[in-house]
Amino acid sequence: MERKTPRKQEQQKNQLHKQVLAPNSPSPPLPLSPPPPLSPPPLPPLLLGFDPGRDKCGLAVMGRQRELHYHQVVLADDAIATIGALRQQLPISLLVMGDQTTAKQWKQQLEAELSPLPIVFVDERYSSLEARDRYWQMYPPQGLSRLLPNSFRTPPRPWDDIVAILLIERYLEQGN
Repeated sequence: MERKTPRKQEQQKNQLHKQVLAPNSPSPPLPLSPPPPLSPPPLPPLLLGFDPGRDKCGLAVMGRQRELHYHQVVLADDAIATIGALRQQLPISLLVMGDQTTAKQWKQQLEAELSPLPIVFVDERYSSLEARDRYWQMYPPQGLSRLLPNSFRTPPRPWDDIVAILLIERYLEQGN
């Protein structure tokens, strides 16, 4: 087996350049540049889940295939501005909102302050209990607290955003 020395490798490289170059070409070929980056495909229309509240609100953005794009708990005073910002960043086609607490007031405020966006109500009964269990599925407890049953654990933060996720899932389960 022939061992290639650096000099021999350089000779092979020069030979390759001669084969690739046109006979009268004075310079070596330009290195190939990588293809331009492809822009990601546009997202399909997304659903915005909204768990309205007096002090804080839960927001979630999810696709029809249940892929989660965003979830956050925001102060009630910041909810409409946050929804507006999300609509500028993501192709949101529908707002799914819980039907309890302050839903009618929020719907009027959303319709007055945001450009047209269809709003549907979903039954949100027992969603807070369900969201607490879902929280522990999404963020499994650590240390000794993992030995406690879910009913004895309280999440370390508000879980209104998870309620918003559940509202979207309930809407999708209705065959929408």
